[in-house]
Amino acid sequence: MKQFNTGFLLGIVTTISAAAGCFYAFKKSIVEPIEAKEEQDDQHRRRAIRKMHSAHQG
Repeated sequence: MKQFNTGFLLGIVTTISAAAGCFYAFKKSIVEPIEAKEEQDDQHRRRAIRKMHSAHQG
């Protein structure tokens, strides 16, 4: 019975760590590049708005 409990707990820990690794890899490869692209687009949009307003000042 002791071996069963040890194996069961090891299986649970392994499964949880595998799931956490999958979520981390998904975040790094999918979510963060999308967020970086959105941030870059926002910066370009703000810069374009500043240029547009400064062009019509005089």
